[in-house]
Amino acid sequence: MAKIPQTVQEFMKGKMGWVATASPEGVPNATPKGTVRVIDDEHLVFADLFSRKTRENLLKNPKVAVTVIDEKNHQGYQIKGSAELLTAGELFEQMAEELKKAPMKLPPATYVVKITVNAVFDQSVGPEAGKQIV
Repeated sequence: MAKIPQTVQEFMKGKMGWVATASPEGVPNATPKGTVRVIDDEHLVFADLFSRKTRENLLKNPKVAVTVIDEKNHQGYQIKGSAELLTAGELFEQMAEELKKAPMKLPPATYVVKITVNAVFDQSVGPEAGKQIV
C-alpha cells in the first residue's frame, strides 16, 4: 500500500479520471469517470454508472490504473492499485447520496469501486514524466 501525496490529492479535486482495466487475457479498457475522488491517504473511489466492461474486468482482474490530467498546465498523475467492488455499506451509501445531489440527472450507482493505492506516477510533461513518486 502507498500513500497518496497531499499535492496529488489536491490536484485530483474536481477532475475527470480515466480508469484503465484489463481482462485476464490482457485486453485493455479505458473509460472516463467523473466521480473519481480520494477518500483517504491510501484509497480512491468511483461510482459505476454505465461501465459493464470495467466491472467485468475488475471482477476477474482487480488491477487498475487511474490517470488524472490538467490539459492547460500539462500536468498529471497516474495512480495504480487494486480494486474492490462494493454494492452495499457506508461508502456505497455515501456515493449513492452524492449522485442524487449531482447537477445533472444520473442513474443510481450499480456499484462503487474502492481502490487501494500501490503506486503513484508523475504524468506531467517534462523530464519527470513516467517517474514513480510513491
